[in-house]
Amino acid sequence: MSSEQKEDNTGVLKPREPDLAQAFQELARGESAAAALENHLDSVEKKIEALLAKADEDERKLKAQTKESSERIPSSNDEKKSSA
Repeated sequence: MSSEQKEDNTGVLKPREPDLAQAFQELARGESAAAALENHLDSVEKKIEALLAKADEDERKLKAQTKESSERIPSSNDEKKSSA
């Protein structure tokens, strides 16, 4: 008979009680660690989403500024045409 199991009065092998209790304690610790990791990942995901939203906004502003600049400054070809 192994040290991890004992025989009850019906002859059936059952796990020892302390081993079962220890397994549940380890399971609870594992679930707690998983919940903490999930919360941390949620926080990181929110930060990434905020950074992406800011990058998109900055890109739109830059494109709008570039478009406005190109409309205000005539190209060298436009200057040649108007002086001719």
